[in-house]
Amino acid sequence: MKNSTGGTMEINWKAGIDDHMKVRKTNGVCYLTYPAFEEIPEIVHGFSTRLGGVSRGDCTSMNLSFARGDREEDVRENYRRLAAAVGFSPEQIVCSDQTHTTNVRVVTEADRGKGIIIPRDYTDVDGLVTNVPGLVLATFYADCVPLYFVDPEKRVIGLSHSGWKGTVGRIGKVTVETMQREYGCRPEDILAAIGPSICQECYEVSGDVAEQFQEAFPVSEHGKILKEKGHGKYLLNLWAANALIFREAGILPAHISYPGICTCCNPRFLFSHRASKGKRGNLGAFLGLREIN
Repeated sequence: MKNSTGGTMEINWKAGIDDHMKVRKTNGVCYLTYPAFEEIPEIVHGFSTRLGGVSRGDCTSMNLSFARGDREEDVRENYRRLAAAVGFSPEQIVCSDQTHTTNVRVVTEADRGKGIIIPRDYTDVDGLVTNVPGLVLATFYADCVPLYFVDPEKRVIGLSHSGWKGTVGRIGKVTVETMQREYGCRPEDILAAIGPSICQECYEVSGDVAEQFQEAFPVSEHGKILKEKGHGKYLLNLWAANALIFREAGILPAHISYPGICTCCNPRFLFSHRASKGKRGNLGAFLGLREIN
């Protein structure tokens, strides 16, 4: 199915799950949201696209990485524009330090601005959780899977980066367990979402990666997660694997939202490492708790 951004660009949505995310556009900045989260007034959230920024070349135009050869002043302007469009400020952001771990950091007021305004004093953090109003968690992508978590009862949020290594390590389950341990969250109260990332049709992996998934997941689920392509290659479904991890962690199936959009299938709309052969910027996932008035 194809839907337009409201301009000239067409988006290829996956049939049947194209209603889980919506395209929003504010002051020329195009981003994605989940209707399920928009119903929770305490939450601010979004997922960036390539559209609406000032970066040039391979990073055109809404690049959110300082490490892709882009000009720092352009990246900072991109953050300013995106934050204003979604409804927060760059000063509220707390960034991950992604190295494909399953480490989840409990974010406090002392972390405000780390990674954007002030340097991070932590490393190897692929997941973030917090209950502090006024903070916005941020993780970054160009094919890997964003995982969003919202507990509207306890007013707790989580945001984790899950590539194939994080998925085998079940960072989604680790994030839920951290929310339970630190804040008393109940999995059945948590709303979760899988973010824009590479789809199974685009994600070819080698036999050694497939073997790790075969060992990590029940035999009954192998057909959903892996499709043999031949010559020792497989097609990997990270969406199905992470949805299974959500359910294992106790999240209700009705509480799971899906992206319906592949980064690699939409390289003009979203950055994709595979589609660009590494010549790209970074997308950002953002999730925050609004200030209590």
